[in-house]
Amino acid sequence: MNADCLKLTIYFGERDRSGASFLSDTLLDLFGRSRLATSVLLRGTEGFGAKQRLQTQRLLSLSADLPVVAVAVDERERISALLPEVTAVTGDGLVTLERARLLRGDLSNGAAVSGPTKLTVYCGRGEPVLELVALLHRRGVAGATALLGVDGTAHGERRRARLLGRNADVPLMVISVGDGERMAAVLPEIGALLRQPLVTLERVTVCRRDGADVAQPPELPSRDPGTGLGVWQKLMAYTSEQARHDGHPLHVALIRRLRHEGASGATALRGFWGYHGDHAPHGDRLLSLRRHVPVVTVVVDTPERSRRWLELMSGYTRDTGLVTSEMVPAFRATGPDLVDGGLDLSGPLAL
Repeated sequence: MNADCLKLTIYFGERDRSGASFLSDTLLDLFGRSRLATSVLLRGTEGFGAKQRLQTQRLLSLSADLPVVAVAVDERERISALLPEVTAVTGDGLVTLERARLLRGDLSNGAAVSGPTKLTVYCGRGEPVLELVALLHRRGVAGATALLGVDGTAHGERRRARLLGRNADVPLMVISVGDGERMAAVLPEIGALLRQPLVTLERVTVCRRDGADVAQPPELPSRDPGTGLGVWQKLMAYTSEQARHDGHPLHVALIRRLRHEGASGATALRGFWGYHGDHAPHGDRLLSLRRHVPVVTVVVDTPERSRRWLELMSGYTRDTGLVTSEMVPAFRATGPDLVDGGLDLSGPLAL
């Protein structure tokens, strides 16, 4: 199957509620009832939102309400049908919609892809994820990060992590960035490696790689000239937990600088395996004394403000990391006395 789809992403707090339930449970119940192609619930390690309240694992008093990200992917009509209920249950937080191409089933024919591309693979914990990351590295893909989900759906079935159990079917996602032709060439090998492959392809601009400038993102207008709807921009910095800036973990220093400068929000997600640039894949290992895992820092804002955040990211990744930019066609942020944006799609429909 090769179809245009939508990726729905909700950024919120771990203890946010919807009625008597946690918002995370309400959203994943909705995704399960709707039998979505895939959805993943990710726990962040550091972040802030419209309230500008810091959430972090580094302080015990703030670690009980960590940032959480819920990602859901399916065909456009199926995601669009969920939006009224999603906006009804979501309190303070950020909701975005992004366009992607959804591939599942037989990947032997590859796909026609050109230019810098983000390839995301959705699979279960029991799949050969380390082999998948190694394959992407061998094929010259610029970077890949594996993020562990704690809840989600896979091929329409709810898969929730349990305290006791192998949890082999609980979804996770592997985000990789690289040249489109390389991505297309590796798709058949991904299909041969996984039992039920499900991947998405999205346009991306690689701005920096291993401390060197690669390309500037296109100048985006604040509003789509055709529809008048708002246009937004997403920046992602792929680094390592051991990377430092002025003696502090790079992602922690970056999050706190973004907060100090007035960004609308930012979230750091800790991966468990991955690489960027020419570095070998790395991550959690049994009996390892020091963690050397990948970290992804995400910030979504207006194009004008994002130019400033890209400058900051460039300064914080002078010697390491991978920084990318993407256009976000729909963005809805809510907070105290705040409703910004909406979920009508601006710009062209498909990749």
